[in-house]
Amino acid sequence: MTTAAVSGAPSTGSRTRAERRRARRRLVGLVARTVLVTSAMVAFYVSAPLNQRPVGAIAARLALELLALVGVLVWQIRAVARSAHPVMRGVEALVVSVPLLVLTFGATYVVVEHNSPGSFTEALTRLDAAYFSVTVLATVGFGDISPVSELARSLVMAQMLVDLAFVGLVAKVLVGAVRRRRDEMQIEAATASAAEAEPT
Repeated sequence: MTTAAVSGAPSTGSRTRAERRRARRRLVGLVARTVLVTSAMVAFYVSAPLNQRPVGAIAARLALELLALVGVLVWQIRAVARSAHPVMRGVEALVVSVPLLVLTFGATYVVVEHNSPGSFTEALTRLDAAYFSVTVLATVGFGDISPVSELARSLVMAQMLVDLAFVGLVAKVLVGAVRRRRDEMQIEAATASAAEAEPT
């Protein structure tokens, strides 16, 4: 009879299987949360009333939406810093933040097009606006849609600047938060192991 059987402790194989099951559950939870949140954002984008508005109201709304995006990112970074699984939490933060950024500018482009037809080289549907927002974020610039009016060009420049900040600063902060949390967890595990190894 083995020591594990005598002491009632679980064997290494069963512990590894249990850890794999927990990891699978966490992954399924991550995928489910990101799909749910992204679906909710897309549903809101598709159904939100994007009516004609004065230029000042468009700029104010965009500023509020960008502040909301910053709030979401700050909350996500703090969640990463406290998480027991910082890598998964960091991936979730990016997967949720990118569609939020894309749809924020997509909605703004739709409002601009409704407010001032001809602001772009072609009339924008909501799908066209989201597509254009993705091409600006990805910097691929297919050239099939481009801004024509000064307002539209100003908004596209604003998105380019926000995208640069998002990709450069936010990605760096998120990756840094993930690394710091992993380092903290390794130190905590090493300290716990050392404490257990000390003779009583």
